[in-house]
Amino acid sequence: MAFSSRRSFIRAAVGSFLSPSGWSAPSAAPFEIVTPERSGITWVHQNGMSAQRFLPETMGPGCAFLDYDNDGWMDIFLVNSGPTDFYKPEKPASHALYRNNRDGTFTDVTAKARITTTGFGMGVAAADYDNDGFCDLFVTGYRGCALYHNNGDGTFTDVTRQAGLSMPDVWATSALWFDYNNDGLLDLFVCSFVEPAGVREVLCGDNKLRRKYYCIPRLFRPTASRLFRNNGDGVFTDVTSGTAIQQALGKALGVVATDVNNDGRMDLFVANDTEANFLFMNTADGKWHEAGVAAEVAYSADGKARSGMGVDSADVDGDGWMDLFVANIDREIFSLYRNRKDGSFADAARGNELVEATRWLSGWGLKFFDFDNDGNLDLILANGHPDDMVGEYSPNVSYLEPLLLFKGRDGKLRNVTADSGEPFHRPLAARGLAVGDFDNDGRTDVLIGNNGRAPVLLRNMAGVDNHWVGIKLIGTRCNRDAVGARVTWSAGGVRRSQLKTSGGSYLSSHDPRMILGCGSSTKLDWLEVQWPGPAGATERLTGLPIDTYVSVTQDKGRTK
Repeated sequence: MAFSSRRSFIRAAVGSFLSPSGWSAPSAAPFEIVTPERSGITWVHQNGMSAQRFLPETMGPGCAFLDYDNDGWMDIFLVNSGPTDFYKPEKPASHALYRNNRDGTFTDVTAKARITTTGFGMGVAAADYDNDGFCDLFVTGYRGCALYHNNGDGTFTDVTRQAGLSMPDVWATSALWFDYNNDGLLDLFVCSFVEPAGVREVLCGDNKLRRKYYCIPRLFRPTASRLFRNNGDGVFTDVTSGTAIQQALGKALGVVATDVNNDGRMDLFVANDTEANFLFMNTADGKWHEAGVAAEVAYSADGKARSGMGVDSADVDGDGWMDLFVANIDREIFSLYRNRKDGSFADAARGNELVEATRWLSGWGLKFFDFDNDGNLDLILANGHPDDMVGEYSPNVSYLEPLLLFKGRDGKLRNVTADSGEPFHRPLAARGLAVGDFDNDGRTDVLIGNNGRAPVLLRNMAGVDNHWVGIKLIGTRCNRDAVGARVTWSAGGVRRSQLKTSGGSYLSSHDPRMILGCGSSTKLDWLEVQWPGPAGATERLTGLPIDTYVSVTQDKGRTK
């Protein structure tokens, strides 16, 4: 695609900002790109692209914000592609762990941390699975996964085999940690994409181009995702058999753990590529119930399966019920599903300026978050077409695509991409996306994994006049990460609420802290934490300081 055509495409993709009464575009660019020269992050993703165009080459990478050394500053983890049955890199490929130096720069500590690369990596899920106070890492991949246990001294140990999580027969994509049975231990859900054997057997090409291209996943066999119960002794038991999860064959790429019916049990929304999406309802008996079709989140409005990739869940309209979002490939339109509170959802994409903005884009990583701390949830989307040759046969679509930014107010989203500065006009081969506050200024930053390229780190500069409170929840009787907790707060007499979900986006893991936007209010009236579980106890706190981070420990209140 010529440069002028690509520039026109980007202008069309970001659209024009509509300014109804009471709305305004960002007064200044809300994010700036932190260059490798400034951050010290020099790692580049190796996708292993070959003339054969094996499908895993174009699917990664994921990324994560995590505090692996418990110093209160977010570190960064980046997933790479190692050797496998179709890829033998000339130079060793390595994941990357970057320690936050607390001054806006990072240091590569991968070797020191004893992180090794096994297999063709895809995504990462970070959490404290053994409740020892240190964040562990689970890395997914094509024909193999890895569990790295945090030793608490700056190093990790590969405990994959001992834990029973190798999975050499699975092409694992996104994964998440959540406590499905409310026993206080984080369990593990792993998205399974397609049969790995098909990757080398099915090759696609074009007689006119005389070149191979990446196949449409429709040509591959679907698989069942996996659920592993945490036994509490460092070992996990595969409890997929005999459940609706085993019976639901799909091509899973994204997953989020949320509570869509407010029963205190975490449900799972799974995005499938060229198959119906799944909504696994937690039935408390370990069997689950797949309700995607009944809930009207399985197919498009015209009853067709789409290419679901990234997902998230949040209470977008502030009615106390969790909504769902899924990103698809170009021409399929992304969907924002509003919770009807009766077990079903309504697609509200058109009323939120999503239809035209996403028509020609392919969405991967995404996240709801309050980028300007005004108390309203906003949305960021990372895009990029999976086929690097798409521009040769589709004039309206480009391989490299821009980010999108939507601002929330009164339960509605408005496309503010065009007025959000240079980061949103730079085309990317974006895949994973994680959010987190790496400089501890109370404004949520963004990390984007790019296929075959360097990651992009965006520093948040928005909402400097708004106030916030950062909350680190520490469970004692529930899981230590407090996944599934509901935080409700009041600032300036306005009541808001957030559920601490798990997963979301694509292949990525986020800052576990919750930033509560207070807008112009200079104090937090009160805060309530309903700890995880159907009968989770609620604690009320007052007198919390503003514009800083605090720790709240179950049964103890504020502890830092």
